[in-house]
Amino acid sequence: MGNLVAIVGRPNVGKSTLFNRLTKTRQAIVNEEAGTTRDRQYGKVEWTGQEFSIVDTGGWVVNSDDIFEEEIRKQVMLAIEESDVILFVVDVQNGVTDLDEQVASILRRSKVPVIMVANKTDNNELVYSSAEFYSLGLGDPFCISAVSGSGTGDLLDLILTKFQKKVDEIVDEEIPRFAVVGRPNAGKSSIINAFIGEDRNIVTEIAGTTRDSIYTRYDKFGFDFYLVDTAGIRKKNKVTEDLEFYSVMRSIRAIENADVCILMLDATRGIEGQDLNIFSLIQRNQKGLVVVVNKWDLVEDKSAKVMKEFENAIRERFAPFVDFPIIFASALTKQRIFKVLENAKEVFHNRTTRIPTARLNEEMLPLIEAYPPPSIKGKYIKIKYCTQLPNTRVPSFVYFANLPQYVKEPYKRFLENKMRERWNLTGTPINVYIRQK
Repeated sequence: MGNLVAIVGRPNVGKSTLFNRLTKTRQAIVNEEAGTTRDRQYGKVEWTGQEFSIVDTGGWVVNSDDIFEEEIRKQVMLAIEESDVILFVVDVQNGVTDLDEQVASILRRSKVPVIMVANKTDNNELVYSSAEFYSLGLGDPFCISAVSGSGTGDLLDLILTKFQKKVDEIVDEEIPRFAVVGRPNAGKSSIINAFIGEDRNIVTEIAGTTRDSIYTRYDKFGFDFYLVDTAGIRKKNKVTEDLEFYSVMRSIRAIENADVCILMLDATRGIEGQDLNIFSLIQRNQKGLVVVVNKWDLVEDKSAKVMKEFENAIRERFAPFVDFPIIFASALTKQRIFKVLENAKEVFHNRTTRIPTARLNEEMLPLIEAYPPPSIKGKYIKIKYCTQLPNTRVPSFVYFANLPQYVKEPYKRFLENKMRERWNLTGTPINVYIRQK
């Protein structure tokens, strides 16, 4: 089960610098895909072989100068509700402020482990200044400089010691795990109720620890899967209902613990920034995707033309990943509800697609010959052989080339699209790697 760390604190104490410092180390090495710029607030950290997710709560506020205490208070409350460890960042050069005291008073009452991070400790003199933060009643200030990186390794060691050991859920690995995600009011609870129906006795719940996802085993009408339900769907917390990052924060765990995500869009509202944020979380975690346009019963004009326009708009906003099912449904009238499950099941199946090497080369090499990668500086790039990697979370392919460093993103996308035309990989991300032969 993934652990989630939240960074909180007033504006301008260096939260995003710390976030970048902790995540970049990994992204530079591990992430081969082109990143999206939209979601600077969420990342993964890998340290001494352990991985956890991290969220910068400050990254959501559009205009950081006029955040009022209220906004920060909501962010802190949400962090307490959703995360396993909180990094409370304060600024040594500025000393304790009223806002720091307000945040500290909320954190002192919480049960979540808090590490008070005294940032901008750029020299030894400033270490002495950090002593004034003892007045906040949150234990020892941990001195770092996010800009230079000094102290951040020790901070990561400390974070790992704060994670509570989790009870492993008794989840059968063979059975797909579906998560229903989307922004508030897109109809998540209604679709879950539509799936499960009133007949609750077919549902066996396997509860993990309180803050983790609850898996609901669903087994009827020939379907067998777990619904990953974060506590969020069960307990409605009005405080945070209106926050932009509320749904993102709530979705992180569900997405990380699922195989296929059912992303709910509201037909009456179109696609909003928040939908894109959740979509990019699904992408970054390499999960399968089924998009459900809910509340279709409320749309006046239901003609095929309108459907097509809606569908094109969704694919345009989610590009370059466009190969996923879109279903127009209504949780209320139960219209096409089973179609959603059928598609999710198929996407789960597509994630495990194996293409025999001989077939892959037979189909792809003539294509590559006809459309080779563009030559660079007079050098011709040749791809001679390709194969699928064994035991990967999503289908991953290696193409061996003489000059792999010259094969750029657009050509990889070309290869991906051609594979999607030939094999059923709908709904699942795939990885295309170019390596030295």
